[in-house]
Amino acid sequence: MEQVLDVYKRPYNKSFPVVCMDESPKQLIRETRAAMKIRPGQQARVDFEYERCGVANIFLVSEPLKGKRHVEVMDKKTKVDWAKFIKQIADKWYKDAKKITLVMDNLATHKAGAFI
Repeated sequence: MEQVLDVYKRPYNKSFPVVCMDESPKQLIRETRAAMKIRPGQQARVDFEYERCGVANIFLVSEPLKGKRHVEVMDKKTKVDWAKFIKQIADKWYKDAKKITLVMDNLATHKAGAFI
């Protein structure tokens, strides 16, 4: 953990940006029943039944020292989707960088083979 914190202490350098990437799968749901009307002094009554409407995946990339971020929502999360997003970081947003330091979690789920 200390090594990661040391990365965040580096001074800003456009040629060597420190970029953070994270992802989060989200279940898409819709309420199936309208909330009941309440009278003054009464607590809200909510039915927690819902309809599942699929899933989506949120990819986020940020450059904390520059205050820059980009969010992308995708229909699914596969190794290929992850690899395409990483490639987009390198080819689109940081194409002039000499080296990108990428900080991310879930290292065990992301392998170099996804780029092949």
